[in-house]
Amino acid sequence: MPLFDAPFDLPDAELRYLPAWLDGATADRWLARLLAETPWERPQVRLYGRLHPVPRQVAWYGDAAYRYSGLTHPPQPWTPLLAEIRAALEALVGRPLNGVLLNHYRDGRDSMGWHSDDEAELGRDPLIVSLSLGGTRRFDLRRVGQTRIERSLLLEHGSVLVMAGATQHHWQHQVAKTRKPCAPRLNLTFRQVHPQP
Repeated sequence: MPLFDAPFDLPDAELRYLPAWLDGATADRWLARLLAETPWERPQVRLYGRLHPVPRQVAWYGDAAYRYSGLTHPPQPWTPLLAEIRAALEALVGRPLNGVLLNHYRDGRDSMGWHSDDEAELGRDPLIVSLSLGGTRRFDLRRVGQTRIERSLLLEHGSVLVMAGATQHHWQHQVAKTRKPCAPRLNLTFRQVHPQP
């Protein structure tokens, strides 16, 4: 994998951050198209016996279904734009990517809770290639089993964050709610899914 700018080192993790992977004009164009063209969904998850809507809008594209948070997401076919983005990111990391989860954070009330991307279909050492478009949001990391935030990173418009190796075994991450004004943000997390029998 190419070496990117690394704002911090974490033990038992392989993280790389490229803050300006995309030029501003391309990032703006991709953001506008994806916001307009994506058939967004807001699925419900069951917590403590009650159904709650996911606190953001989502869409799954890929070559196979993807299961997380107790939900199975059938894949939508690749659009020309998503196929173009996928090819560029595959060239960047030197590995195949066959699915992408799009998360739309409409404002600071939309969020992603603490989790690790450690589903069985992502393989032993999952590769997550995350492209951020739109408003800057804070990305927090903590040790699995701990409550204290160890590191935070501001994910900027046009940036790429790569999580690989043993990262998902030892670390959790979140995008927390915030009361600070923030522009809408899209996060495209590309991955390699290995369908389970």
